[in-house]
Amino acid sequence: MAYRSPYPDITVPNINLTEQVFQNAVKTPDAIAMADGLTGRTITYGSLLEQIRRTAAGLSNRGIKKGDVVSLWSPNVPEWPVVFFAVVKLGAIVHTSNPVSTSEELAFQLKDGNVKILFTVSALAEKAKAAIVETGRSIELFTIDETPGLPTLASLAIDKDPPAVTIDPANDLCVLPYSSGTTGLPKGVMLTHRNVVAQLNQIEAIESVEMPALLGVLPFFHIYGMVIILMHGFMRCATIVTMPKFEFEPFLKVLQDWPITSAHIVPPIVVGLGKHPAVDNYKFPHLKFIFSGAAPLGPELTDAVEKRLNIKIRQGYGMTEASPATHYTVAGSERSGTVGKLMPSIEMRIIDPETGQDLPSGKPGEVWVRGPNVMKGYLNNPEATAKTVDSDGWLHTGDIGIADDDGYLTVVDRLKELIKVKGFQVAPAELESILLKHPKIADVAVIPVADEHSGEVPKAIIVKRDDLTAEDVMAFCETKVAHYKRVRHVEFVDAIPKSPSGKILRRILVEKERLARA
Repeated sequence: MAYRSPYPDITVPNINLTEQVFQNAVKTPDAIAMADGLTGRTITYGSLLEQIRRTAAGLSNRGIKKGDVVSLWSPNVPEWPVVFFAVVKLGAIVHTSNPVSTSEELAFQLKDGNVKILFTVSALAEKAKAAIVETGRSIELFTIDETPGLPTLASLAIDKDPPAVTIDPANDLCVLPYSSGTTGLPKGVMLTHRNVVAQLNQIEAIESVEMPALLGVLPFFHIYGMVIILMHGFMRCATIVTMPKFEFEPFLKVLQDWPITSAHIVPPIVVGLGKHPAVDNYKFPHLKFIFSGAAPLGPELTDAVEKRLNIKIRQGYGMTEASPATHYTVAGSERSGTVGKLMPSIEMRIIDPETGQDLPSGKPGEVWVRGPNVMKGYLNNPEATAKTVDSDGWLHTGDIGIADDDGYLTVVDRLKELIKVKGFQVAPAELESILLKHPKIADVAVIPVADEHSGEVPKAIIVKRDDLTAEDVMAFCETKVAHYKRVRHVEFVDAIPKSPSGKILRRILVEKERLARA
């Protein structure tokens, strides 16, 4: 049986992403589009559109054309959308990556995506240079801010109109974020103009809350911050108040000072709002809702924060491959512990992983979804695409969920192997491949373990060849991966359980870990 959205289907307009996002902004040129939450620096919609026009012309002058890939490797700054939409305006594709990635991690994506130009900030410039060297390719480097010895975003812009480009929304890509999908190494998620335009219309059809300002603390490189906050905020002509990184008290001050009625955050921040004593030092006169995504949020914490702040918590669910949201809690329909109902024009099935059969409401199974926001596929990886999106268009999420009789979804577990650290994906296979390069490690499996602050953290279970300590293992990983991917726990064993085909039986290890911590 397939679950259908309770909301009317949308009609996806046959327009490109830039047209969709800025269709209202042209009428409000003096409204503030971007504001730096720490310094107060602002950019109006009129100025933003002008900077996008000039930057697109400059990029065209540098040879960027339809189908080329440009990388944007930056924390949240007011100029972030200038680069993004200048690229998209040319029919080119934006690759986004986590600013805490190592040079090696970034280099893999630059090479896989065949990136032509890389934009970053001065603080990341040396790592960006190292990544470019590692690719062995000629990639131009620009910085968004002033950096000695490097060309800047401002120097790129020229005062002319960029060339007109014909875009086929259904087939042409606009953004290429990287995701580990349900398993394995990071893969480029090919999202078309139509995918993201559909998602924006799905949100707009059911979001009734007025949003004069939105909090831009979730990273824009991540599909949640990029689409749900930045792009939908622009559709509403809202002010996006950016924070380059999360710091608790500055975050509280932004919530206090700006007219943010609905704040998009992730569970670790919700934990802080529930427990941190500093919260009592601030007032939030505008805040009515917190919207949480990226990982499940339990009813106990939900209830505690709602009571403390006198607000309602709404949840959503999705994945990068779905642009990203498939489930969304509409204001006034909150049900504690659930991620809400299907968004317009989306279908869902709950599948028994053992039999492949549909399950009735109340029974846990793998969540499958289908809709116009589901990706075109993984870049350069038809095999992984076929495993994730079947021939009927169903996206196999790898998450275990329960749908109740009213269609509310509760995400209870993961069939997929990913570890969720503060909402970010960590692929066990990636850490295992790194650890196996250590001469004293004979075999390894990486699993998630529960963590109060991060939700989950990686644990390495290791068969060692020689004398080796947990500290040795953690130090070996530290310089090779972003900080959120680092191994936090180590256990030494005699053997890793595996299937006859050699596949790690990770769920046996996870269950053993749960029993040990019970």
